[in-house]
Amino acid sequence: MKKASPWWLSGPALLLFAALLLVPLALTAVLSFNVYDPATGPRADEFTLEHYTHVFTDSYYHGIFWRTFWISGLVALICVLVGTPEAYVLSRMRNPWRSVLLLVVLAPLLVSVVVRAFGWSMLLGPEGLVNGSLKLVGLGPVKMLYTETAVVIALVHVMLPFMVIPVWTSLQKLDPGVENAALSLKASHFTTLRRVVLPQVMPGVLSGSLIVFGLSASSFAIPGLLGGRRLKMVATVVYDEYLHELNWPLGAAIALTLLAANLVVMLSYNRLVEGRYKKALG
Repeated sequence: MKKASPWWLSGPALLLFAALLLVPLALTAVLSFNVYDPATGPRADEFTLEHYTHVFTDSYYHGIFWRTFWISGLVALICVLVGTPEAYVLSRMRNPWRSVLLLVVLAPLLVSVVVRAFGWSMLLGPEGLVNGSLKLVGLGPVKMLYTETAVVIALVHVMLPFMVIPVWTSLQKLDPGVENAALSLKASHFTTLRRVVLPQVMPGVLSGSLIVFGLSASSFAIPGLLGGRRLKMVATVVYDEYLHELNWPLGAAIALTLLAANLVVMLSYNRLVEGRYKKALG
């Protein structure tokens, strides 16, 4: 009876997880194999691999997946380079300044992503604040709206808190006395950061970068509003297939392909970084 107690306690959470995630995912998987008839829509009584074949063999989708993943990787890299030092500074600050900076870091999460995207569209537009400032110094105007640059800038702004918080949490476990001990033994600040601090924050950097990459790859609002109709990413293509073309099976196939590709990239990255981390500690 005691062995069954954990299952009884976790049963409601497992049922909720299955109802909200596994069941819709399974239904989407079944839908992706349905035959699509332009006249009548998806046909649940017939199954085909045509949609997956279309996704894997069409160069149009290859380009969209490549754009999605390189933008997501770039956003994750920038968030690591900006968010890790920011989290380190945050962990070394004292109240009330720590609370103020933490509020600044979390502020983007308090505003709807659509509002943030519209805000960036106003800033980066032909008559926006950025181009207005460039005109004053004789460098403008520069086309930024509806470009990959605009998408990357807005995604970094949205995703940065998801990098700062995991790194900051890892730094909370680090005893400042360890750093002071290294400095007292004549280690330079750079050596202390590299040999003492960085190994301790690597789990936070790893989890933060994975979260940022996954959320960026599946982002819809920012690519849709700042990328325009020509600069498509996978989420905007899925939206088009579902609501414009009404080809739900193809949209489901693209969405599941993105999920599978995301899992492969994230698990490979996790294995690579964790392997190097353990090797460095060993």
